[in-house]
Amino acid sequence: MASRTATQDDQPFDFNLDAVQAEVDLTPWRVHWGGRRWVFEHMQALDVWALMEAAEGGDVTAMTGIFRAALGDEQWAEFRKIKLPQYKLKALFDGYRRHSGLEPGESGASAR
Repeated sequence: MASRTATQDDQPFDFNLDAVQAEVDLTPWRVHWGGRRWVFEHMQALDVWALMEAAEGGDVTAMTGIFRAALGDEQWAEFRKIKLPQYKLKALFDGYRRHSGLEPGESGASAR
């Protein structure tokens, strides 16, 4: 079996996505709830693929997908054990969005 070698990519390109840097400080957001600290990864640092899949389910599913991605699997499982009234969910999302530098109506996956 012949060995395969990678072809050198010496062709010009129009855009270098590897060189793109965040325009904002991606500091995580820390929240106190249910007697403990929760650390949400900055919304603009979240993996967009999972967010786009969640967005297909509508606004509530998209919001849930954002929180799940921001908290990670371990924190998310624990976070879900605490009863969360809807008015607190709205305040949480609004605060998280402000921390992430997003205006009302923008999502973490929107183009800025």
